[in-house]
Amino acid sequence: MNLSGSGHTLSDVALDITVECMDDRGIRHEIDTVLSYVGSDPFAVAMTFVTSDGDLVWTFGRDLLIRGTEAPAGDGDVHVSPAIGLSGRAMVAIELTSPDGHLVLMARAGDVSDFIARTAAVVAPGTESDAFDADLLISRLLAS
Repeated sequence: MNLSGSGHTLSDVALDITVECMDDRGIRHEIDTVLSYVGSDPFAVAMTFVTSDGDLVWTFGRDLLIRGTEAPAGDGDVHVSPAIGLSGRAMVAIELTSPDGHLVLMARAGDVSDFIARTAAVVAPGTESDAFDADLLISRLLAS
């Protein structure tokens, strides 16, 4: 999903995935989600949840996603860790916490690894500072 127009940002990498979660009653739900990455904001990734009420976007550090595929990682509102799904499949657990609630999502580890590899082709991990344009960010903030 490369979004443009309507106030959306063009993504360098976008991957449609389905994540799973359980509600309070233990009922499993599947949520269509888009993982996206923009090279001009090299430190961040976004998860866009596609719902009938509109899209909901969570943005967090790419390094958190990368570290969380190998070992539990995260402080604050987002935690990421390797997991095993009910079917025995390798998964990545993504925990989101807000004042409105707490949600644990399970994404296929292969999907997350594919996404990370595609972001690394845009900006190699560890070189984000080289790709970050602080002057551009400041000019955009001042223009709003």
